[in-house]
Amino acid sequence: MWQRIQTLYLAIATALLASMFFCKFATIVGPQGNDLEIMYWEKIPYVTLLAISTIGNIFSLFAFKIRMPQMRVATGAAILLLAFQCWIVVDLARNWNEMSFSVTALFPLIAAILDIMAARSILLDEAMVQSSARLRASKRKR
Repeated sequence: MWQRIQTLYLAIATALLASMFFCKFATIVGPQGNDLEIMYWEKIPYVTLLAISTIGNIFSLFAFKIRMPQMRVATGAAILLLAFQCWIVVDLARNWNEMSFSVTALFPLIAAILDIMAARSILLDEAMVQSSARLRASKRKR
């Protein structure tokens, strides 16, 4: 399982997404200096997109024996993470003056890049396995 680079990519992406459940999204500074922290799990769209993406990454991480579904789920999770990142950017643009955003707001983008890199590696591995199987089959026919 840990012998391929795509497993490392998926593990890092899964760890980033899992850490977002416990991190703050933004901080609102009040007039008297009171800080109000907003967590990711406090907003329903965020926790929904985060949960679905995390489940997809966990499936992709442990589905190393079935490469094509693993690649498809990793690609789907990457697309979902890009949509999640767009939602965060819209909130950032709307609340630029009132909120101070955490660096964790970039985690979906980083995880999406890692998922795309993992899907690409999975596809290359599958192509290599298929070509070697065809080569063996052609040698048997001779």
